[in-house]
Amino acid sequence: MPNQPRLKSVAPPFEAKFSASGALRQGIGESGRAHVDRWLPFLILHRSDDPLSSLARRIAIDSPAYVVWSESDDPEALSAIDAVASAMVNRHGRLLVVTLDDQPLQAAREGSQELPPFVARLAAGDQGHVGRAASILDRALHGVEIDLRHCKVERVPFHPVLPEPFDRLLNGIEGVDRLALRVPQIHRRFDGVDYPGVRHDLAAAFGDALLRTACAFLDDGKTEVPKHYRSLGRSGYIAAALKADKRLDHVARSFDFLLSISPIDTAKAFDRFVATGEGDLPHFHYRPLTVDPDAAKRELYSIDLDTLEDPMLEQLMGEKRREIDAQLTMLATRNTPAFMPASMFLYGTVEAELLADAETILAASSKDPPRGNVVRAMEIASAADALAANYRLANPDFKADIQVRDDIAGLLVSGDKLYIGSDTLMPAHRLDALLAHEVSVHLLTYFNGAAQGLSIFRTGLAGYEGIQEGLGVFAEWATGGLTRTRLRLLAARVIAVQAMLTGATFLDVYRLLRKEHGFSRRGAFGISARVFRSGGLAKDAIYLRGFRDVMTLVRAGASLEPFWLGKIAVRHAGAIEELLQRGLVQAPRFIPSFLSDKGAAARIAGVGKANNFQEMLAGA
Repeated sequence: MPNQPRLKSVAPPFEAKFSASGALRQGIGESGRAHVDRWLPFLILHRSDDPLSSLARRIAIDSPAYVVWSESDDPEALSAIDAVASAMVNRHGRLLVVTLDDQPLQAAREGSQELPPFVARLAAGDQGHVGRAASILDRALHGVEIDLRHCKVERVPFHPVLPEPFDRLLNGIEGVDRLALRVPQIHRRFDGVDYPGVRHDLAAAFGDALLRTACAFLDDGKTEVPKHYRSLGRSGYIAAALKADKRLDHVARSFDFLLSISPIDTAKAFDRFVATGEGDLPHFHYRPLTVDPDAAKRELYSIDLDTLEDPMLEQLMGEKRREIDAQLTMLATRNTPAFMPASMFLYGTVEAELLADAETILAASSKDPPRGNVVRAMEIASAADALAANYRLANPDFKADIQVRDDIAGLLVSGDKLYIGSDTLMPAHRLDALLAHEVSVHLLTYFNGAAQGLSIFRTGLAGYEGIQEGLGVFAEWATGGLTRTRLRLLAARVIAVQAMLTGATFLDVYRLLRKEHGFSRRGAFGISARVFRSGGLAKDAIYLRGFRDVMTLVRAGASLEPFWLGKIAVRHAGAIEELLQRGLVQAPRFIPSFLSDKGAAARIAGVGKANNFQEMLAGA
């Protein structure tokens, strides 16, 4: 590489203020910036005349190490690249510098259906470390599929993309290897109209390919290579991510969703229902809303997720925003015909396989015979507090707020609170299983999530409720407390939700449970009240569905540890693995105590021998 003299900048030298870990974030001019997450062996460069519309700039600032600027002859940018690149070379001995540029939009005839070409242009040498890195980037880009189109890669000889002073500067730094990438513009029409979904997918895919490239550059047989290339991604949250998370959490915590849609007088409504001969539709009373749904939505969509500089966090927070939006829609339509379809959007319908399993359970099992003593609300609260105290021995942060209340039916966890209805009564032999569900799953994942740095992990990633309730039922099963009566209850909820979604009334469902499935008056009423609360809630099907999902994971030998880390959905397991690799989330502080029980371990070990869900249950 030519060793030419450095260009002397006419601007004051850029003073790169690296922390001990190599972190740096400093502005350059009006719209430029240098950002380095930590000491890394690569640096992304991009100069753009139009920072707001440039996809290459978006890819650059989503990376963990970049310098972006606007003016072609900006002496401050020149000085910044000199300072940053030199410091990184001094740290690692060598540095891969990737220059990103946007492909120019090509003109098309008016009214044409022709799509912009999905071709990336890669310029690099093909020898040594940079040659290996370029080959990996070529292969990674070939694997990118957006909108049913596959990316093609055109290899071109390396040529200076940057203005001459910048090119000469980089040529003069020993240890710098370079490649240049021109990014296709399939996210824009020929007339410049933007497709934001395609833009997001492109930015994420190309950013991922660049991390693979950096990892390949490191692999010289001498340097320690990360176990996973994504561990080279960001290891810290920028201020914009923390701010967005805080604002999302503020909206989510401005209302208690489950309390808001649950009746406050279920027990009294049951007494009235029986007294009137079980022939009149019951009337329930609800708490006044503590939030204006429309005002909350305005606040929700004023949160700018484009500034996060992290596609993974943008995806997770975007999903959560849509879920909160759906909850607010349900609150706005409470006790109206629109509530039920809104709940279907959030919780789905009842799939045929789940319905078949529920029907099989109800047909094959009868209620358990009466067994001994019962426990009441205050005894349940005392036992829950004792279990929480055991977790506090491991870490004092397990500060559960356990309340006995008159306006709650049964048990309900919301955040760090466990609510117990004052009229709750249950068999004593079910107590450990119930506490494993409520304390060792729901409260435990809340406190683990609260330790992760972003509140979204304790509030819950979008769609977490299904696996969360499935883990709760799994806890009951693992402790040997998933009785036939309890299993019948979960199956009956599925039957009730299906009936409600296909047009059955409250009285239809109540009579179905009484006459065809043998439930008591109180039992049938309780299930029907849950399913028809606020106008029709599809949520109750998720308990059995989630349990099946957890048992399927266990049967396949999958680890459940990611699900203890916070409140996440099955589809987020890969995202959690990436965030663990990047050090953005930590292993769970608390592990459910029931997992260390020998009986639970034996039950879990036996799941792998089952051929289907029914065999898993038969082995319980």
